[in-house]
Amino acid sequence: MTPPTANTVPPGGVEPPASPSPVSAQTDLSITVTPSPGAQPIMYRLIVDDGVPGAGSTVPDPAAAVAALERFGAGVFFPVPGPPRQCIDVYGGPQVAVVAGVFQGRPVEAVFKRTDSCETARWRALAPLFGAVAGGTGAT
Repeated sequence: MTPPTANTVPPGGVEPPASPSPVSAQTDLSITVTPSPGAQPIMYRLIVDDGVPGAGSTVPDPAAAVAALERFGAGVFFPVPGPPRQCIDVYGGPQVAVVAGVFQGRPVEAVFKRTDSCETARWRALAPLFGAVAGGTGAT
């Protein structure tokens, strides 16, 4: 067995901001989760109106999804440059999620995977957006 290796990842990460920012009415996200290669994608939508899940939201737990976005969203979608991080090459699963739309009035298109420790941390930070696929039910 080969020992895990470390990869340098881009600056930023999933550290929550010093003070969470409320998710504004200008948040409308489409989430496409592919549980495994070749599997039928699962599609969700999250609309946030004044910090509350809006009509048309289809994520399994909209309140948890809003809480995760308030805590980690800006840090995940718009990381602040900083020193490189080391990530352990630990495969977490084949799941892939694509989040696209508008977060706090800013366009977003982000891909989430579980290919190493840093990517798995990003996945877990926003897990309520991804529903009940393996690795997608982490607490906020």
